[in-house]
Amino acid sequence: MGSEKITEDITTTTPAKDAPALVKKIGRTTYIVRVHFSKTSRETMSDKIKRMLKNEIQQM
Repeated sequence: MGSEKITEDITTTTPAKDAPALVKKIGRTTYIVRVHFSKTSRETMSDKIKRMLKNEIQQM
């Protein structure tokens, strides 16, 4: 970590006007996270979390 230069990769898209945003500032970098959900998804958020936890446990 001597003379490494860190650059920010900025990708811009047109967010939905009603999309919730989470803003977190760490040091001199501000992170803006927008959340969106698929309208065609058949999996609930609870189902997704359970699936992710099962997958994580299987990897242990």
